[in-house]
Amino acid sequence: MILKYLTGFVLLLLANGLWAESDSKYTLDSGDVITIRVFGEDELSFEEIRLTDAGTISYPFIGEIRASGKTAAELEKIIATALRADYLVDPKVSVRIIAYREFYVNGEVKSPGGYPYQPGLTIRKAVALAGGFSDWASKSKIYVIREADPERKPQRATIDTLVMPGDIVTVEQSLF
Repeated sequence: MILKYLTGFVLLLLANGLWAESDSKYTLDSGDVITIRVFGEDELSFEEIRLTDAGTISYPFIGEIRASGKTAAELEKIIATALRADYLVDPKVSVRIIAYREFYVNGEVKSPGGYPYQPGLTIRKAVALAGGFSDWASKSKIYVIREADPERKPQRATIDTLVMPGDIVTVEQSLF
């Protein structure tokens, strides 16, 4: 009986977009892949929608929606409001991030390049994904260029600094 009640409560949270994604402060941008579900409306539900270079998605009946800079919860509200205005009485919309945009590691690592972002990623983990430090790497001269920084100014970092999607991590060469 209790399990049935809890299952119903979880479904209610999902249907109202109040599950984990609504607490996220992660903002969407170009390259992110999302899933949109409108409960009870299969023709309005979509899997694996990649945000365009402009950070937009195209959605039936609504048209182009600017998702860049919005959280999944904010995008849910935008879609639900637009559908409610002309098409559905009480749409239950869920937006989930299924693939984050890449971050980049360059400099003195064994395999520089772009790698899929994972929540909780630190420079230590990013370097491990890039094959580890090269023999010439300086573990104290590490810089990050934040995607969110309009000036794109390198910031000094440590191996425990958090990495965000779109960031560029550079490991400098050690002289000794």
